[in-house]
Amino acid sequence: MAFVLDASVVLAWLLPDERSDVAQRLLLRTAQDRPRAPSLLLIEVGNALLQAERRSRLRRATRLELLDAFTALPIALEPISAEAMLRAGELAFRHALTLYDACYLELAMSRGCPLATFDQALDEAARAEDVVVLETGRP
Repeated sequence: MAFVLDASVVLAWLLPDERSDVAQRLLLRTAQDRPRAPSLLLIEVGNALLQAERRSRLRRATRLELLDAFTALPIALEPISAEAMLRAGELAFRHALTLYDACYLELAMSRGCPLATFDQALDEAARAEDVVVLETGRP
């Protein structure tokens, strides 16, 4: 079954100091259950890796290798329509989320998919909206 994943899960796959067994299990699941994400995932992950390099958590070569690994993952990136952004804005307001995080929730709701996240606020908002949240046990 397809699922929506957010940047926190991808970063737990990629960043050496954030890796977790749960994230690795979700990564293995991508071969069978192609995950979805709003296209902003590219920007969020790219920015997080850039910030990790700036903070000396990663070397440049490592950041570029991780970007290659990330873009090779079989994630179906979906464009964010104006209507989806408006729905996400309502979710963001209702649950005190960032608009970015609300886009993941909106996608899970509109596609009827479970959500995978390590973000506690997003997890709680999803559960409040009756979205199935994959048990991640937070890293």
